[in-house]
Amino acid sequence: MKPQYFVGILFATSLYWMYLLYSPFLLVITIAALLAISTSDIQGLFERLFKNKLYAAFGSSFLLAVLFFAPLGYFLATLTIKLNSLEPQVFESIELYINNIIQNPPKFLAFLKPYTVDYLEEIDINSLASNALSITGTVGAFSAGFLKNAFLVIIFYFFAQYNGSTIVEFLKRVVQMSVDETTLLSKELSSVMSVVFYSILINAMFQGALFGIAISFMGYNGLLFGIMYGFASLIPVVGGALMWLPFMMYEFATGDSANAILIALYSILVISVVADTFIKPLIIKEINTRLLKDDDARMNELVIFFAIIAGLATFGFWGMILGPAITAFFLTIMKLFEARTIECKEKTN
Repeated sequence: MKPQYFVGILFATSLYWMYLLYSPFLLVITIAALLAISTSDIQGLFERLFKNKLYAAFGSSFLLAVLFFAPLGYFLATLTIKLNSLEPQVFESIELYINNIIQNPPKFLAFLKPYTVDYLEEIDINSLASNALSITGTVGAFSAGFLKNAFLVIIFYFFAQYNGSTIVEFLKRVVQMSVDETTLLSKELSSVMSVVFYSILINAMFQGALFGIAISFMGYNGLLFGIMYGFASLIPVVGGALMWLPFMMYEFATGDSANAILIALYSILVISVVADTFIKPLIIKEINTRLLKDDDARMNELVIFFAIIAGLATFGFWGMILGPAITAFFLTIMKLFEARTIECKEKTN
């Protein structure tokens, strides 16, 4: 057997066992690596500031935890606590309230009364309570799982920032690609991921702050619901409507029509129209201009938008990072094929 074949078999065997060993953490490691690529400029800034790569990695990891994971962790923990503290009497009150609305609907909904009476008889408070408790347990389990994964992402992110340059240089030596090709691949992926990450983060914080400030004047927890609105705004098409619509309906239900109309108008005009339609493109354009000096490295905003939608549909929450990364990687490989095809044609001629 030739030595290179033996080494190839050893490599394939070791790769298989490495997969078995780290398969539970592959998604977490991938997310951490992509986040490290996205924030490589922050790591570079901290390295120049602290003059120490270890301190810089600690600084960038802490910043990521504070800006990205801490708000969502706070939201999930608060939601879980609130749901677990609900008493069975709450569900009875909800049933009584629904019964009253159905029996004495507002004038503009009076035409629905013949259809709702039959449905009212089918409502079972015991099943309602059991379903609600089941949802509570599901939310609690999801929150615990997310916080665990978030902690692991921070850990792997730290190691990626601390050892990232060494790993990249090693891969450049191992992978059978030219220096120009590896540079193009890393540049394209880093550029797209930086734009996606900063655009998502800044827009979510901006819209969440607008909603949180407004809702706090109505007596609600502005921090909690601002965070919820920020993450809801990441969902294409429906976005913030998942937040302001229930608030509007609740205010109407409690008889405060003025607050309900104010929430709807403020969310639609100020956040959806002004912030999302006019200010958001300016933010993305500014990020593109500052981060990407080379026009060839830029990905069309529409492509990024559909990549985020596809990622969310396929991978869930982490899809907003995985979708653009996979798309950018594919398009870069296509560019490499194109360059090699042109090179082969030139050699042939």
